[in-house]
Amino acid sequence: MRFAIALAAALTTAAPALADFEPVRDEGNFRSLVEGRELTRFGIRLQVLPEGEIRGRGFGQQVGGRWEWRDGYFCRTLEFGGSGDPYNCQLVLRDGATLRFVSDQGEGDSADLRLRNPG
Repeated sequence: MRFAIALAAALTTAAPALADFEPVRDEGNFRSLVEGRELTRFGIRLQVLPEGEIRGRGFGQQVGGRWEWRDGYFCRTLEFGGSGDPYNCQLVLRDGATLRFVSDQGEGDSADLRLRNPG
C-alpha cells in the first residue's frame, strides 16, 4: 500500500504554470518522442511501447499498463504493487526533454517526466 501511495504521489503534483510547454496533439509526434526512450522521475523508469504497452519500474516495483492515443490525448491504465490507476486520458505537453502529463484531459493533476535514452 505504501508503494502505491508513493508512486501515485510521484506521478501527480499540483499543475504548475505552463511556462514554455507546448501541447503534443498528434499521435505520430508523441510516438516519435517516446520511441526507444524512457520516461523518468524520482525512482520511476517507464517505457511507452509502440504496441500499446507501458512497462518499467517504480521504487523497486514492476509497473505495467496499456495506452492508446484518443482524440489528441494519451489515454492509459497503470498497474503497480498490487494496485493501479484507472483509465485516464491525459493532455501531453513538451518542453525540451520534459513531457508533462496532465490528467483528466488537462484539467487535473500533472506529472513531469524526463525523456532519456535507456541505460
